[in-house]
Parts: sequence; structure tokens; C-alpha cells
Amino acid sequence: MVKSWSVVNSIKLNSYRVFSTRKDVAVSPVTGREHEFFVIEAPDWINVIATTPDEHVVLIEQYRHGIGSVTLEIPGGMIDPGESPLDAARRELVEETGFSSEEWICLGRVHPNPAIQQNVCYTFLARNARKSKEPSLEGTEDIASLLVPISDIRSLIAKGKITHSLVIAAFYWYDLYRETGRVFGVT
Repeated sequence: MVKSWSVVNSIKLNSYRVFSTRKDVAVSPVTGREHEFFVIEAPDWINVIATTPDEHVVLIEQYRHGIGSVTLEIPGGMIDPGESPLDAARRELVEETGFSSEEWICLGRVHPNPAIQQNVCYTFLARNARKSKEPSLEGTEDIASLLVPISDIRSLIAKGKITHSLVIAAFYWYDLYRETGRVFGVT
């Protein structure tokens, strides 16, 4: 059986606007040897699949500097200190798209990259979403929202139009929910 490693030392390295880094020294339970690990500490995140009464989903297009390209995604963002995941989901949906909803379900959660990150990304479903105001973008956000039939999502993923791994994971949670009526991975 695989066992957890013991951390014997942890040093904060650098802090940036959206994440910080640290170096851990941990001992292998198999060999007893120490190894260095580097961790990106980030706040937890949320993603929102917002569906309209006529079975469309609210998608956003935005430029992603890491890949130097515009991506097709769902609304999402960081959970602010003291904010619940649901409150963050409500806030991000309105800020990025101007849509709001009164029907919210937490579909699941994933660890974005457990090899080097400690955070969690929650996926929420906002049913019967309606445009309630204009988006209020901040900082570097340059976002356009669009409505796409929910039936087109699998094709957009298969054709490589949606490539963001957390968005694809979100639609997996959504498909499980539609097939079973249950949520998974939420504790």
C-alpha cells in the first residue's frame, strides 16, 4: 500500500498576485531518503456551468496569456478570502457574464494539478440562468460571453474548441449529474 510522505521542512519562497510558492523537504516512507518538492499555493477556484431555460449554456471567450490564445470556457475564478465556494460562483457568473440564477447545485470538485498544487476547483451548475445586468470586468479581464446549445458541448470538446482541462472536467460532472440525478466528489 502506498503511504504518504512526511514533510520535515517547508520554506515559503515567493508570493505573487494569484499564487505563492514554497519548497518542501519530505521523507520517502519506502527509502527513508529526503527529497525536495516545489508547491504552488493558490486559493481554491470555482467554475460555473450556467444553463438557460431554453437549454443553452453560457460560455465565455477570453485571452489566456499562458498559451497566447483566446479560449472558449465557462465562467470561473478564485474564491476570495472568507467567501464560500457558492458565493464565489454567484459573484463570478454575474461579474463575467451579467447572468444570474436562483438554482445552484455543486456538481463536484477536482484537484487541478495535485503534483504541484494544493488547491481545489469546485464546479457549480446554475440552472435557469438569465441575463440580469451588464458584466463588470476587472483588471486584465477582456471577456465576451455567448450562448451555445448544451447539445453542442461534446462536439466543441471533441473538435478541440474547448481545451481547458478544468472546463472539460466540469462538463464531465454535468454529464454525470444529467445521467444519474446525483452529484459526486462533493464532501
